[in-house]
Amino acid sequence: MIDAIVVGLGNPGKEYARTRHNVGEETVARLAGRVGAKLKAGRDRALVAEADLVGKRVVLAFPTTYMNDSGQAVGALMRRHRVVDPGRLIVVHDELDLEPGVMKVKVGGGLAGHNGLRSITQHLHTHDYVRVRIGVGKPRSKEHGADHVLSKVAGSVREVLDVMVERAADAVEVILSDGAEAAMARFNALP
Repeated sequence: MIDAIVVGLGNPGKEYARTRHNVGEETVARLAGRVGAKLKAGRDRALVAEADLVGKRVVLAFPTTYMNDSGQAVGALMRRHRVVDPGRLIVVHDELDLEPGVMKVKVGGGLAGHNGLRSITQHLHTHDYVRVRIGVGKPRSKEHGADHVLSKVAGSVREVLDVMVERAADAVEVILSDGAEAAMARFNALP
């Protein structure tokens, strides 16, 4: 039996690697690396690895759909693994409303204009899943939103995002071992 599904959001393809939009995908890859698991193409439009993480059996996944269609893969994974409790789904994603260097855990809530979350919510008919939100900051203006999240990040901002990916992976482990409330108490107070 699968205890949880951990999904890292992003866009497939080398051109999107190391962009703000792919910090969720980087987190899932980091988690897989910690336990020596390899993400492989699966039947559900996602790269998938089953792994034991902090004593829990989990599915680690990165949808190979584009961000806006993430719900197709997430819905299929939930059905395949017979996970009906949305509290057993952990979604790691970029968050414009948080500055780089901030990472927060949340259960449910609004979509904050995030198309990946919108797609997941539409496919699951609920928004009560666990979210690990990695701050990427706001663009100069709304017209620059796509460029902001889809462009490569370098220098000190990239270093900060790398630290946040590591912290997000730690948060997923705490969610799995101690629950979302414990992870919120531990991580949401950090700067």
